[in-house]
Amino acid sequence: MSRHPETQYLDLMTHLITHGDRRIDRTGVGTLATFGAMMRFDLSDGTFPVYTTKRVYWKTAVKEMLWFLTGQTNIRSLLAANVRIWSDWPLARYRKETGDDISQAAFEERVLGNESFANEWGDLGPVYGKQWRRWTDNDGVEHDQIATIIETLRTNPSSRRMIFHAWNVGELADMALHPCHMVYQFYVSCLGSGAPTLSLMVTQRSSDHLLGNPFNICQQAALLAMVAQQVDLTPGELIWSGGDVHLYLNHVEQAKEQLEREPRPFPKLTFARKPASIDDYRIEDFIVEGYDPHPPIEAPVAV
Repeated sequence: MSRHPETQYLDLMTHLITHGDRRIDRTGVGTLATFGAMMRFDLSDGTFPVYTTKRVYWKTAVKEMLWFLTGQTNIRSLLAANVRIWSDWPLARYRKETGDDISQAAFEERVLGNESFANEWGDLGPVYGKQWRRWTDNDGVEHDQIATIIETLRTNPSSRRMIFHAWNVGELADMALHPCHMVYQFYVSCLGSGAPTLSLMVTQRSSDHLLGNPFNICQQAALLAMVAQQVDLTPGELIWSGGDVHLYLNHVEQAKEQLEREPRPFPKLTFARKPASIDDYRIEDFIVEGYDPHPPIEAPVAV
């Protein structure tokens, strides 16, 4: 009997608890960390790797991926979609620079209701979407890395250059958060024999194992499924490679609780339609069936 693919995630969590390197990190919270990890998930039968040992709010994760694909960098459109996972960083900046100890709910309400306030305080700088869709070179020319990937998949699927990334050294200082999932590389297998499949390897420099990784795996699988549909290929493998993989010290008890649970079958993903382009997907297009997770586990976000 084959091991449940989620076991890879749980084994890595166990390793962090038992052998993790205790470190003081940027946030001051502290972590148990390891350097270098890999997980592989087979999507070829429609499997959607949404972890089951705690509930993962997959719609929120996919909405964030759709937001990346728009190229936007302001949290206002995210909040309009009821996604609040990026609010902590602009809120912390607002409190620090103004001295106003505003609540998160009040801050978000002002961003939603006041466009000028949102423009001043809700922008995250040139984060993921800006780099993916509007990377600016030294001559001021913008490059749409996602469009280039899709065109290459259609015209030269054996290319070893189907890569996009977000680590733009010249703009890092202006980002609210440096890119964690940095490099995406696509690979088409079985060219010339059998039914070709599209795989994706993601290199992530920094991974919050309890809170961040479940979202990342889900949304990266969603991206692979979208791109595969656009270029008429079957999804193959999602391969995740982590650099500094860590468990925050105030997440250890929650991690131990999660490790007591047995994984359940992953759900399946299909699409309600084939959108005209990668820019036209909506959350309503994602049909996820058979997701029966254990209850959620709450934990604080380190900022």
